[in-house]
Amino acid sequence: MLKRFLGAAAGLAMGLSAMTAHAEDVLVFAAASLTNALNEIGEQFTTKTGHTLKASYAASSALAKQVEQGAPAQVFASADLKWMDYLASQKLINPDTRFNLLGNTLVLVAPLESKLDKVELSPKTNIAALAGDGRIATGNPDSVPVGLYFKQAMERAGQWQAVAPKIAAADSVRAALAFVERGEVPLGVVYATDAAVTKKVKVVGVFPDAMHDPIVYPFALITGKETPGAKALLEFIRTNQAKGVFAKYGFKVN
Repeated sequence: MLKRFLGAAAGLAMGLSAMTAHAEDVLVFAAASLTNALNEIGEQFTTKTGHTLKASYAASSALAKQVEQGAPAQVFASADLKWMDYLASQKLINPDTRFNLLGNTLVLVAPLESKLDKVELSPKTNIAALAGDGRIATGNPDSVPVGLYFKQAMERAGQWQAVAPKIAAADSVRAALAFVERGEVPLGVVYATDAAVTKKVKVVGVFPDAMHDPIVYPFALITGKETPGAKALLEFIRTNQAKGVFAKYGFKVN
């Protein structure tokens, strides 16, 4: 009996040692809006595989440029197709590993104490007038996905010329959210998932999906970084367990 116990213990120790020996730190460059969900998924991933998810969160545009400059990312998760396509054009992602997983919703937010009530947003809504003398925080409309989506919505509505001078351009969607949280601006345009993780802002309007292109989050492995840990992470992200976490944070899951 004792021999069997010692044998089983030794086998378990060897198994744990082997798992530890092969465990990796998987570096993911991910859109800032994925922060909370991926952090939680990372904990589950470690428990399941022994690998560790290490994430760098920022605007997809900034991260794509860092990858182009040789940053050691293994996985790229973008908040739009544009920046994944950009890396694909540079042959910096493995196209066989690319997939679209998530969607999101564009919302108009205000500080919690704002007197602004719910607004039924449509192409006819005068967004510039809603901001009054203040500004509208969102991602840089020339590069940051949330800002690009908002600019597109305003262009389709014929309002961009009126809205553009009021933009408070932020480096990422979370930076734009922070402007609103601190009350530095009366309005912000962020994703619904970002608005949901703070109690300092309220959603005052939801942009109809038809006002802009679909908000899509593609994932892929970086070319030459297809390690077992990185492959395991992409597999885990597509499991029902991980999808449940994304859904909990308000993402649309494909």
